[in-house]
Amino acid sequence: VQLQASGGGLVQAGGSLRLSCAASGRTFSTYAMGWFRQAPGKEREFQGTINQSGANTYYPGSLKGRFSISRDNAKNTVFLQMSNLKPEDTAVYYCAASRGFPNNDYARYDYWGQGTQVTVSS
Repeated sequence: VQLQASGGGLVQAGGSLRLSCAASGRTFSTYAMGWFRQAPGKEREFQGTINQSGANTYYPGSLKGRFSISRDNAKNTVFLQMSNLKPEDTAVYYCAASRGFPNNDYARYDYWGQGTQVTVSS
């Protein structure tokens, strides 16, 4: 599976942004998909995951409902909708594919996109 993340950019605090991750191949629907982010000098941080069918999602409690993941298996795409963005959300955001769900450990993901930069200004 090859993954291509897009949709990043510069946004003001309080704004919203939707990231997309397009997958190649016919096996997309057999993978759970996750989103991670990494800020300079920090470890890669789990943002949420969605199961193969899209019926179930799992998020870390720290997000407090600001982020939402969805997927469109017909279009081989997974989305990360981000709202009420804060300067501390500034990071490179990565999508990743895993056979298992839910996984919040980046080591359990088999394939990774190249990342897309999100910058939130105050």
